[in-house]
Amino acid sequence: MGKRKKNNLPAGLLKAGAVTAGAVLLGRLLAGRLAKSVTTRFMTEPYEENLWEAFSAGARITPQVIVETNLRAELGKKIKRPFGGPKQFPDFSNIMFNVAQLDTFPTPENVEVDTSVVLGRRARRPLRLAIPILVSGMAYGFALSDKAKVALARGAAMAGTATNTGHGPYLPEERKAAKYLIIQYNRGNWSKEPEILQRADAVEIQLGQGALAGTGETFKQDKMEPKLIRLLGLKPGEDAVVHARMPGIKSPRELGNLVEEIREITGGVPVGVKIAAGNDLEKDLAYILEAGADFVTVDGAQGGTAGAAPILEDDFGLPTIYALCRAARFLEQQQVKDRISLIIGGGLKTPGDYLKALALGADAVAIGTIALWAMTHTQVFHSLPYEPPVQVVFELGKDKHKLDVQKGARNLAAYLLSSVEEMKIATRALGKKATGSVNRDDLFAMDEQTAQIAGISRAY
Repeated sequence: MGKRKKNNLPAGLLKAGAVTAGAVLLGRLLAGRLAKSVTTRFMTEPYEENLWEAFSAGARITPQVIVETNLRAELGKKIKRPFGGPKQFPDFSNIMFNVAQLDTFPTPENVEVDTSVVLGRRARRPLRLAIPILVSGMAYGFALSDKAKVALARGAAMAGTATNTGHGPYLPEERKAAKYLIIQYNRGNWSKEPEILQRADAVEIQLGQGALAGTGETFKQDKMEPKLIRLLGLKPGEDAVVHARMPGIKSPRELGNLVEEIREITGGVPVGVKIAAGNDLEKDLAYILEAGADFVTVDGAQGGTAGAAPILEDDFGLPTIYALCRAARFLEQQQVKDRISLIIGGGLKTPGDYLKALALGADAVAIGTIALWAMTHTQVFHSLPYEPPVQVVFELGKDKHKLDVQKGARNLAAYLLSSVEEMKIATRALGKKATGSVNRDDLFAMDEQTAQIAGISRAY
């Protein structure tokens, strides 16, 4: 028999291996004992002493409610939840597109799809955009930092679309970065001077929004930076107040006076009205039509904001799909679709959502939260995992100075153009040559409720 080979492994390595093996065995032994101890407690102790009660109650209440209950117990005042809530509303997911093959031929791949849209078609100076996706109103100072606003404006410009100032003060840097700027006529007392309104490509009178309904809010000056105080035009010690009602409008019919006044100041750019979608939607729309608005922005219940009371985000307003279908149907019944443009917003987040919204009657879609996610992209890791990503974009954010504006602009533009490319593919697959020509006939629903809401055929 041959001689057994010697083990040539160093003694130190053998010792380290033995220690590791021992640690693994000890770890398994301790883990086993811990698991047995915990499981035994779960299986033998009465519920009032059983730790499983926390999981049982948590499953019934949900972790979201538990966290917000404790925040209310700690703070003793209303809490603010950024960017909407987790509540699941009816949405566009049960709507599918048709497939063009023989009965309708698909559009050849070399045919360019028209994605342009005109807002305020009968205005003296209509707003013409290359794509039907807009960046919705997010306020400088009350929500976003100036760097975040400029990045959004620059990214929207690169994609050929408009951005919206939101209800904060006019930011000159945003105007410089934007190709098309929608100035929001706010419910406060700032940025309403003619010389500011004359710099708008469109003006949106903001009466409400999905995440806030028509509520007012006070912003304390002692939490503002000097630049924000200056742009708001506040006196020393004066707070900024967003009123629940538009100052100067004491009855619905007075809205028309404001629309006409802004139209004259701006030289005829489109003047629109933004509202939160409530169950009186058609009545509100009737007043907006009477006021002679060029467009209406309807914000569904899934809309987000920098910080709203959870009760407003979870328990107020029509879900976006309901709001869109009711608004589009009303405008069609009034035979005004050729003179008033419909913009829809509130929780829209994918190219499929955007194209379905157009098919159901919107002229354009407005996106907010998802635009911020796209703009920040990997820059969220300036805050994560130790702080929430809002710290990168908020005016009061700890990491707002770390935001790379040009990188953010490129990422937003890339997202918008990528989304539009997918919408073009879908449009060709329907046998169409323009995103604006996609309509309800190109859709069907997978359930009865969605079919009735949207006025489209069923899949069964």
